[in-house]
Amino acid sequence: MKTFDALCNTPERREIRDAVRAICDQFNDDYWLEKDKAHAFPFEFAKAMADGGWLGIAMPEEYGGAGLGVTEAAIMMQEVAHSAGAFAACSTIHINIFGLHSIVKHGTDAQKKAWLPSIIDGSSRTCFGVTEPDAGLDTSKIKTKAVLKGDHYVVNGQKIWTSTAQQADKIVLLARTIPIEECKKPTDGLSLFYTDFDRSRIEVREILKMGRHAVNSNQTFYDNLEVPVEHRIGEDGKGFRYILDSLNPERVLNAAECVGIGRRCLERAVNYAGQRVVFGRPIGKNQSIQHPLAENWSELLAAELLTLHAAELYDSGQPCGAEANAAKYLAADAAFKAADQAVRTHGGMGYAAEFHVERYFREAVVMRLAPVSREMVLNYIAERELGLPKSY
Repeated sequence: MKTFDALCNTPERREIRDAVRAICDQFNDDYWLEKDKAHAFPFEFAKAMADGGWLGIAMPEEYGGAGLGVTEAAIMMQEVAHSAGAFAACSTIHINIFGLHSIVKHGTDAQKKAWLPSIIDGSSRTCFGVTEPDAGLDTSKIKTKAVLKGDHYVVNGQKIWTSTAQQADKIVLLARTIPIEECKKPTDGLSLFYTDFDRSRIEVREILKMGRHAVNSNQTFYDNLEVPVEHRIGEDGKGFRYILDSLNPERVLNAAECVGIGRRCLERAVNYAGQRVVFGRPIGKNQSIQHPLAENWSELLAAELLTLHAAELYDSGQPCGAEANAAKYLAADAAFKAADQAVRTHGGMGYAAEFHVERYFREAVVMRLAPVSREMVLNYIAERELGLPKSY
């Protein structure tokens, strides 16, 4: 199959792709199938990526990172998603790439020196505590509270969909520090912390889910968790604004990951269509097989080109909210369709774990739902780009 690789449009970018691919190729489908079946965290893969220096690709050089942009990070994550690990591999390391951007942008020099090197070298594992059972897309409704008591905050509340909490020793935590009724805007009064994941004060309950079993998702419960004041990032009550700083890079990385898994699904389907013989001819000779795969190819290419555009806008300091959101929307749909078609092309064997496309399909579903839903992306574009009234 003729491949496309719009993101890797320079020799330097192709070098990144090839180096990441060399690491990912050490962990084949059988490795990831076993991790999926056992619900076992892929420590070996995480270590290999850390040892290769890839966790700090977008982190400042002075703390051990590579100091590169979101475009290079997208190339890396697209290749990770294109590997046998698919989204499970991405989720293993995703938070290291731009999840701590708030520390880079708003942390003190002392905080950066204390926290960033261990994230970059992989010696610390971090999780993200933002979403709550009654506060998913509407972050202003967060109920977890952090009350100041002298030189520390006391946190009580609950979070949901906290990935890697089973392994984490640190957490990025968003909590309300100023009562909402005392704030001018409902998104004011939220503060962001980076602190120790104290298991004597945090209960973790795993959520059984459809796919990506190698990387756990959890409910977390906070019972008088003490957080030192110096673990707060930036100013009190401005945490929501700090979270927003990482949203566009996150959308771009999500889009690149979707293109990656979509391409893997398409390649598997094309290979099977060329080899599977029914009624004396390869099934790939039939237009009913060919045309959907050709559509997948076209949609993935379009999504990748928009992802590249959004990434380069961000790296050049230009507004990219609409482009980043649209890239995530198109890429998530393209990935889902490619995964679905890969299962269909394999027929009954597409349902069998040994062919792996069912695992890719189970993982491709989630990007149409999270971290931002398709509907919220369309709301954003309708309001910001089309000038239509807010609908929610």
